[in-house]
Amino acid sequence: MKNTMRTLLATALVLGVAAGPSVVPALASTAAGPTGESASATAVPAAALEAAVAGLPTADATAALVRVGGTDGVWRGSSGVHDLTTGRPADPAGRFRAGSVTKVFTAAVVLQLASEGALDLDRTARSYLPELIPASYAGVTVRQLLNHTHGIPAPGFPWTTVEGAYANRFLVHDPEDMVRSATAEKPEFPPGERQHYLNIGYTIAGLLIEHVTGDSYEDQVARRILRPLGLRDTYLPGANPRIVGPHNHGYQTMTLDDGTVGLRDVSVWGTTDGWAAGALVSTTADLERFTKALFRGRVVRGPLLEEMFTLPPVTDLGSGDPAAYSVGLSMKRLGGREVWGKTGGRWGYNTIIAATRDGSRTLVYSVNSTDAKGSDMTRIGLNLMTAAFGRP
Repeated sequence: MKNTMRTLLATALVLGVAAGPSVVPALASTAAGPTGESASATAVPAAALEAAVAGLPTADATAALVRVGGTDGVWRGSSGVHDLTTGRPADPAGRFRAGSVTKVFTAAVVLQLASEGALDLDRTARSYLPELIPASYAGVTVRQLLNHTHGIPAPGFPWTTVEGAYANRFLVHDPEDMVRSATAEKPEFPPGERQHYLNIGYTIAGLLIEHVTGDSYEDQVARRILRPLGLRDTYLPGANPRIVGPHNHGYQTMTLDDGTVGLRDVSVWGTTDGWAAGALVSTTADLERFTKALFRGRVVRGPLLEEMFTLPPVTDLGSGDPAAYSVGLSMKRLGGREVWGKTGGRWGYNTIIAATRDGSRTLVYSVNSTDAKGSDMTRIGLNLMTAAFGRP
């Protein structure tokens, strides 16, 4: 499926990080009693949550939007600035790039199709897409695409640094071309034997959705999830590199044109390289509604929901640790209990949706990190996770 470019950014705002932004941090957080819940809000660690997002902007992040919910109570907060030029307070209802949280939506659509008999998780991807998936990957099943045990490597991209990615930010990537690039390489491991978290499985999943429905991936997500749940501020942007509607600006630390290291405004950046794995735009309110509906069985119904809460019995390719990713979600033990969710990162924006399995505590945040695609979770993100759920 090919997309056409709609708009281009003529000039990017360049700001030096060494001098620091000359703005006053804005903190506007509230700790309220439960809205429509029957539990006391005293269980929500409001002080720790406020401390986690206080003092923005810093060298690490320019804004943070947070929602904590569930039967234990409710807390909502925002900190930082809308942009470094005006220093206006961050818009708590602003849209942002949700990155790999997109995978949860994609997985949910595939599971819905499986429940309808349109897809079989145990069938091979090649049986559906024989002209695209080569014989060298004939054994990869649909389930393995979704839980990252497929062994297909990442496609090649014409950059290796953030500066290179920025220079190519308006390239439009075709999903089928990305799959051909990936499957032209040797498998990383036999399917089902290890786990390696990559986008490519979800790129193929998006193409499977289109193949079995005869409809676009974007329309299927909208018809099956966005419209039924009333997620009016969530959309898939296609080839449009701009965030439509109110949003806080994202910034990325990189080498600037004059050779110094500083911040660029990266709010306008194409996401076709992510597509069904990472292109979603949303808000914290919409993602909170989606998370609650998902965990309550209103998005994926019946036994197939358990696919999202079942880790494959394999080890991670890089670390040798037990698998951490299920179909669409991942799991960590925090505060002595399982916390399921998904992180996402696009340049300028870090996102998470997370919840305990019983829904007693949910967390959604967007942090405008200045190194949003770094290898480690941001300090703010770690502090928010710990405040919401407890320590590992």
